[in-house]
Amino acid sequence: MPKFVTIGYGDREGYDRTPVAVRDAAHAHDAKLQKNGVLMGIAGAPVQIRNPDAAQVETANGPFMTSSLPVAGFAIIEAADLAEAIEMVSRTPCAVAHGVVEVWPLEQSS
Repeated sequence: MPKFVTIGYGDREGYDRTPVAVRDAAHAHDAKLQKNGVLMGIAGAPVQIRNPDAAQVETANGPFMTSSLPVAGFAIIEAADLAEAIEMVSRTPCAVAHGVVEVWPLEQSS
């Protein structure tokens, strides 16, 4: 079954202005996804890694990309197709609490 990487973006302000019942339903939806095997978690502090010409590893704290909303979490999901993946994440906290969720098809490298 195809796999997808999801990235959820959201902030406290959007979360707080979402009705409690909607938030509770979104968290219940996440719990159901996790019970069904979805690997998901809250984003920790990122570290950038570079190794130009494989000569010297360089690290820097913080994200490489910036967004108007912070990264809130990640998941790896399995779905029959992109439409099913979209349906699966459309009821998660970031999607319903004025944030956004990206869905990236995870293509196998050779």
